[in-house]
Amino acid sequence: MKIAIISDTHGNLVALEAALHDIESEQVDQIVCLGDVATTGPQPHETIERLRLVGCPIVMGNSDEWALNPGPLDMNGDASEEEKGKMMELEVWSAKQLSREDHDYIKTFKPTIELSLDDKEKLFCFHGSPKSNKDLLHATTPDGELERVTSGTTALILAGGHTHTQMIRRFRGMLIINPGSIGLPFEHLSEREAFNPLRAEYAIVRYSGREKLGIELRRVPFDKETLTRTVLNSGMPNSEWYLRDWK
Repeated sequence: MKIAIISDTHGNLVALEAALHDIESEQVDQIVCLGDVATTGPQPHETIERLRLVGCPIVMGNSDEWALNPGPLDMNGDASEEEKGKMMELEVWSAKQLSREDHDYIKTFKPTIELSLDDKEKLFCFHGSPKSNKDLLHATTPDGELERVTSGTTALILAGGHTHTQMIRRFRGMLIINPGSIGLPFEHLSEREAFNPLRAEYAIVRYSGREKLGIELRRVPFDKETLTRTVLNSGMPNSEWYLRDWK
């Protein structure tokens, strides 16, 4: 069995198309999406339409929930008030691009998704953690916190997104993986500095028995000129600000 895991497309159809082209070449058996589909990028509605055509199961991300009922945003405390204001404008614009049909589709997203790898082993998918789509699981998250958020969950592989950073971590006989972000990946320069690399990130799980398990974190480049043209033609607010950190 071969499964492609995507996450955090964030309205970036340019990146999503690059990833889907790569996934098609892999001839996977299944695609699963870990949520945060539409907001923040230049093509919220178009991204939802594309995923609808893919027909994959989708986890409900925190930004998906927010798009259904926009309100105040939980934002990084290190961001300036100007940056927070620009992000809020962008998120509100993104939400307004969604149709009633888009909302109905988002409402079909699941809190978690479980896929069987065989008669015994499972892949358990979520957005932030099995407990909340707002939890952040990092390579450095203390074991005690992992114990709390994974208690009651039994699966060979746990797959979550939300941090926009690729990860594979062993814990209590399980593998916790993060495929990274399709539409808004982060490359951290320091604790407070990061940029958006021009790549769509996802993961492939290959399974033909517990002893033949493979997990590959993939990075697919995409064209900045195409992204720039898409952003500038979209009508999104603060377009130059959005493009500033793509390198």
